[in-house]
Amino acid sequence: MKQFKLIFILAALMGLGACQSKVEYGDATEVETVNENFGSSDLQAIAAKMVDSMLVYPPVAAMTANSRPIIFVDRVKNKTSEHIDTESVTDSISNKLLRSGRFRFIDMTKVDTVRKQLDYQNNAGMVDPSTAIKFGRQIGAQYMLYGNLSSIVKQDGSTKDVYYKMTMRLMDLETGLIEWSDEKEIRKMKSKSFLGL
Repeated sequence: MKQFKLIFILAALMGLGACQSKVEYGDATEVETVNENFGSSDLQAIAAKMVDSMLVYPPVAAMTANSRPIIFVDRVKNKTSEHIDTESVTDSISNKLLRSGRFRFIDMTKVDTVRKQLDYQNNAGMVDPSTAIKFGRQIGAQYMLYGNLSSIVKQDGSTKDVYYKMTMRLMDLETGLIEWSDEKEIRKMKSKSFLGL
């Protein structure tokens, strides 16, 4: 009986050892192909393509040659059937554009927070009026950058095809004219083997 218990305990410990997982750091820029869903490689490719395209477009290059226009980036709209963190896509594009040194930004996601802080400074009676930031002195954006991420998914038997398209536009807020537009396409295919692996 004792031998049976010992064998059972050893088998259980070996089974637990076989189930242990290992976590390692990887290269964040390395191509990721875990599955056909939208992933980090797609986000990086889209952000790089959009920023590079916009910066070299002749009218945009001309408008940024002697000044840094003020823009705000509207959150990319997700028109796919997947849950995609489009805020990350928007942030990556904004960061790349800001780091180019050719634009200045207004962060529209923080307008309510700024309004509360200005209200506190000017109306709570707790801030020295000579140091309080006054209402109505912020600079307005000249341009709005916005975009959509859409997808088409097709499946035939063991093959699944996913097509992504990111479209972005830069609008002059004074005239309503579109100053730049481009799109990036990504296609992924997944085929199951005979054994379904």
